[in-house]
Amino acid sequence: MFTTIAIVGSGAIGLYYGGRLAEAGHHVRFLLRSDYDDVAQHGIRCVSVHGDFHITSPNIYRSPEECGTVDLVIVAWKATSNHLLEKVLPPLMHEKTQVLTLQNGLGNCETIAAITGTNKVLGGLCFVCINRLSPGYIHHSDGGRMAVGEFSQGIPGRAAAVAGMFAGAKVSTAIEKNVEETVWKKLIWNIPFNGLAIAEGGKTTDLLLGNPQTVEEIRTLMEEVVAAAAARGFKIDPGLIEWNIERTRIMGAYRPSSLIDWQAGREVEINAIWAEPLRRAHEAGLELPHLTKLVERINSARANGAR
Repeated sequence: MFTTIAIVGSGAIGLYYGGRLAEAGHHVRFLLRSDYDDVAQHGIRCVSVHGDFHITSPNIYRSPEECGTVDLVIVAWKATSNHLLEKVLPPLMHEKTQVLTLQNGLGNCETIAAITGTNKVLGGLCFVCINRLSPGYIHHSDGGRMAVGEFSQGIPGRAAAVAGMFAGAKVSTAIEKNVEETVWKKLIWNIPFNGLAIAEGGKTTDLLLGNPQTVEEIRTLMEEVVAAAAARGFKIDPGLIEWNIERTRIMGAYRPSSLIDWQAGREVEINAIWAEPLRRAHEAGLELPHLTKLVERINSARANGAR
């Protein structure tokens, strides 16, 4: 179904999942900006718990026009870059092109659908610990599974085809019936750990979990996420709260992606990860006092800059 694939956003997520597909023999085209020269010289390198790989001569392009049309576009950059999609997506798309977003948070599928039409959009969630160490060089320390689902009524069998493609590239992939429900499940982790890592002044996950008071705040935030999902019509097993806390303990001194962005002086995905879930909860008539306070603390930290 997908002969050619374009990766929009060749950071840690795009390089890892695009690299796995290329390693498996798929024709993958990577859009690159500042990293182009380094990747042209050294290729794409990954040190991974699931096996290292090195794509020595990847297909790399500086612009979507140079890349040309493909069968599947995978959007893997941060949601803070979504304002560029109006210019980036059209040159990559022919009549049957499909778009898969692997971004964190809520609202990404809607942004893409406004450009492409709702029937061309799939949502994907990546449950992975991965960091970009330098241009074209990534470190994958844990996880890696993916969940894929339709944003709205799409092509029969399309999500299964995407899942099968990734499964053949060493990526465990599940098919989900509802993308928004799956996003809420991932927000159980993203909201507290990405948020408190910044709000607490730049703390890794082990330091957050080493403070009993912070652990209680993490648990309370997770409970608010479960309640917000329920208000939206999605019943999430409360057992995911303790499961997420315990699985994070074994990650060690992990820096969540939002912490990395904040410490590097880059924009943080405040809208997709925190503000939009809060807005949807309010829309459903639910107040989330701890999430509201967390958003205020993150915005304060952003205003003051990393220390």
